[in-house]
Amino acid sequence: MRLLHTMLRVGNLQRSIDFYTKVLGMNLLRTSENPEYKYSLAFIGYGNGNPDQAEIELTYNWGTESYELGTAYGHIALGVPDAYAACEKIKAAGGNVTREAGPVKGGTTVIAFVTDPDGYKVELIQRDENASGGGLR
Repeated sequence: MRLLHTMLRVGNLQRSIDFYTKVLGMNLLRTSENPEYKYSLAFIGYGNGNPDQAEIELTYNWGTESYELGTAYGHIALGVPDAYAACEKIKAAGGNVTREAGPVKGGTTVIAFVTDPDGYKVELIQRDENASGGGLR
């Protein structure tokens, strides 16, 4: 078994695609439309559709502009070589850094948090580029 993707419901598909590709540096891997059931999908990730890499599925249900996020969902985590530089790059691209880079409370790992246009949290974890779970370039 392996992780295939995580699905997020979004209120504006193009706005979300722009955030994940232009702000977080992911690739748009594929899209599909389902007019009969009135929804659109976009798959994004850091790979090129390689089946060994997990993806995010953005689901837009036509006519739904927002969702209640709930309290059980936490965040998406991305590995970055330099969390401080990643935050500056994200802010320069118009992203919303909601927790600046710095050590996690009670530890030494450097983290930061970004919020996407729909309110989902994305954690940046500073780690060696050769470690698994790499992310923002």
